[in-house]
Amino acid sequence: MSEEKSSSEVQEERKVYFGERLREFQRRALEDPEGFWSEIAENLVWFKRWEKVLVWDPPFAKWFVGGVINASYNCLDVNLKNGNKNKVAYFWEGEEGITRTLTYYQLWREVNKFANVLKKLGVKKGDRVSIYLPMIPELPIAMLACARIGALHSVVFSGFSASALADRINDAEAKILITADAFYRRGKLIQLKKSADEAVKQTKSIEKVVVVKRVGLEDTPMTEGRDLWWHELMKDAEPYCPPVPVDATDPLFILYTSGTTGKPKGVVHSSGGYLVWVWATMKWAFDPKPDDIWWSTADIGWITGHSYTVYAPLMHGVTQVMYDGAPDYPKPDRWWEIIEKYGVTEFYTAPTAIRMHMRFGEEWVNKHDLSTLRILGTVGEPIDPEAWRWYYKVVGKERCPIIDTWWQTETGGFMISPAPGIELVPLKPNFSVSYGLPGVHAEVVNDEGKPTKPYERGYLVILAPWPGMLMTLWRDPERYKRVYWTKFKPNEELEFKIKPPAIYYTGDYAMKDEEGYIKFMGRADEVIKVAGHRIGTIELESAFIEHPAVSEAAVIGKPHEIKGESIVAFVTLKEGCEPSEDLRKELRMWIRKRIGPVATPEAIYFVSKLPKTRSGKIMRRLLKAVVSGAKLGDISTLEDASSIQEAIKAVEELKKAMGEEKKS
Repeated sequence: MSEEKSSSEVQEERKVYFGERLREFQRRALEDPEGFWSEIAENLVWFKRWEKVLVWDPPFAKWFVGGVINASYNCLDVNLKNGNKNKVAYFWEGEEGITRTLTYYQLWREVNKFANVLKKLGVKKGDRVSIYLPMIPELPIAMLACARIGALHSVVFSGFSASALADRINDAEAKILITADAFYRRGKLIQLKKSADEAVKQTKSIEKVVVVKRVGLEDTPMTEGRDLWWHELMKDAEPYCPPVPVDATDPLFILYTSGTTGKPKGVVHSSGGYLVWVWATMKWAFDPKPDDIWWSTADIGWITGHSYTVYAPLMHGVTQVMYDGAPDYPKPDRWWEIIEKYGVTEFYTAPTAIRMHMRFGEEWVNKHDLSTLRILGTVGEPIDPEAWRWYYKVVGKERCPIIDTWWQTETGGFMISPAPGIELVPLKPNFSVSYGLPGVHAEVVNDEGKPTKPYERGYLVILAPWPGMLMTLWRDPERYKRVYWTKFKPNEELEFKIKPPAIYYTGDYAMKDEEGYIKFMGRADEVIKVAGHRIGTIELESAFIEHPAVSEAAVIGKPHEIKGESIVAFVTLKEGCEPSEDLRKELRMWIRKRIGPVATPEAIYFVSKLPKTRSGKIMRRLLKAVVSGAKLGDISTLEDASSIQEAIKAVEELKKAMGEEKKS
């Protein structure tokens, strides 16, 4: 099988391997969760120790019941007391080249002052604050200030439209909105305050809007009595705000998932279990050292930024890089330039971004000294073997392990990942996430909920609660139960370590190899049904990327009268490769050979860039609209609007060419 071949390309043939230390961690976490998680939780500072580690009433879990804690205190005050006072917390760099440096002490002062600002504006424990900011230091400052006074933050990605922001404000009933005048993206000025104003018009709960002067626009619209400048509020703010003790089972934040249809889901994470989970998973997966420079490129508007740009790294006292800008602006080597400049040691990014840089070529990477790197990481989607190998060889120079992580907004932190902080098992490019982390009882099941055989595709499920799991969906517990806990019923063929049994449905396709390594194959709902055959988009896209001419691919389904759906692909090519009809035919045959005749694409469109959000996610919804001729809808989250125009042009040109071919 192709999976078996790719598994053996990076290392030798071996017997079933699961490190003894890793095995012991996993055994203890599942068989004695009380004892195991008590030990892990002792690494945080508690105002009052918990009385019960876990209260499990499926599907609701309460972790560290009776414990009292504060997230801001653990991220900041603890660092001031353990010798990190003058250590850099954030190196910040803007797209236009301006920089800022914040030590742990400076960050602590800013958080304390803004916490007092919020209190003066009437924010109390349990209130919600919406944050709509670009990647600037004021974003983590605002989050930690909320946490300091026991308020819930609801961060909304700055690429979202006014209507998307309004939906999230209304659902959370936030009383304060924090935004900025504007920011830069690819040299263009994005006027964020105008979008914020449009959103507030559609809401009733917002009392005040706090505005950060990111760019310094003179004509920023300010509504008297409602809008307030951040810098003016901070001038007279008291320098210390005592951290408010909160119960471990109190919510820390709400983060809305950005589904393409339906009402966004407000995922609620707890104060105690979530903090313990992200502290532990960062320790296990990336093993941070005191002199590390950590850079997670994810926007804080997503869960990756919450967990691994704010809470976990600060609890570990590491120095971070934070960048507000496009990864390839003004030149394709901007990221590599930043890694060299700050001596980044641990770099965590998305496969989409890796494939983009693959397309630019190795020379942009090789211009820079990346010898400080010791660990590379990936997040956000399955990484194909081609991108894995390029990342390993070109960026890591074959000396940095690749920590591929699978997890979700709902899980809070890493779930399935290599764990060099415990014991590094051999890595495989095609089954790159390896095993579940301690406390993660993962299984792959078929449609009947029974365990699959090796190399058989199935659904990933989790069979035991874990500390970082979502508490519920905001004000919608019935939807929480329906979406995550009802697809599969417990059965005798599944082994449940924690009773009573329950099955968490991840919504992802996966498979295991003969050694138990896991491979992810994309969302179960991202499937094209061709003549009764279900083919995953990730599987198709990975096959395209294996072709030496292809840099990236986005595959969608198009309605078909006979087959139900047909396969359509948008493809970007590597430097030096030119689009042609011969290459189109070659790619069609390539897919036929790798997947089968049923997967033969009906159409392949060549484009120079795919439509993506600023977080790097491909917007397949827009490509479907282009192919079907439907309305595009909201495109405000697009990083580059010209990508859609190019897709439209590619579709029209191929239609025209095919029409002329038929005539002749």
